[in-house]
Amino acid sequence: MRNELMVDGMVITTDNSAAIGEKALDQVHVPDEIAAKFAARVALAEQWAAGGEEAAILLHNFSGELHWPRYISGIHQLFSELGLKTPPISGSTESNMETLQSGLAVTVIGRQIRMQAHADELEWFVYGEPLVGEAVINQPGRIADLRIVKAAIDDAHIARIWPIGSRGIREEAEKLFGRPLPIAPEISKEASGGPATCLLIGIKPGKLKEAKSLFGKNFRRLIE
Repeated sequence: MRNELMVDGMVITTDNSAAIGEKALDQVHVPDEIAAKFAARVALAEQWAAGGEEAAILLHNFSGELHWPRYISGIHQLFSELGLKTPPISGSTESNMETLQSGLAVTVIGRQIRMQAHADELEWFVYGEPLVGEAVINQPGRIADLRIVKAAIDDAHIARIWPIGSRGIREEAEKLFGRPLPIAPEISKEASGGPATCLLIGIKPGKLKEAKSLFGKNFRRLIE
């Protein structure tokens, strides 16, 4: 689900994570670094989707003070893997109450630097596959590579992106276009996209060849 706010040229995007981490009662057990990395991934992808460029990050930590440095490390891992400088990070930790399950939120504050083309002006494709839970960790080859996405945005090979969230491709596509669409039959329409494991990619006419060479096999048409 898209989570963005645009105010006077600022773009604010956010994502949260609950019961995912290192606490005994978490439903998905992964290192804290991974939980924070994927929450930051979603907020960053939402930033790009709005035409924004990240300038600062807020971390909201509900897991306790011991988890803060691991969450910070996970955010740094994301930006390092993308070849980007991590923006300044601030935030707060719940230190008065001990929680039984992990919880965090990552908010990215940026500036809008790109105007967005209307959805109907572009050809749309799905990049990556919708995954959630442990499949995100166990099947990395099926996840959209944000390094490729960022390079394609910067080089103007693609015009827009639209991350897929928990409600799946069909609902996100309807939000994007403002109407129901004839989604291609091979597309998994309802499955949760988890931490933006797949994206809708909008391409201007004439750019398809370059896009196909960039995105490879996990790249297919959205509309039949």
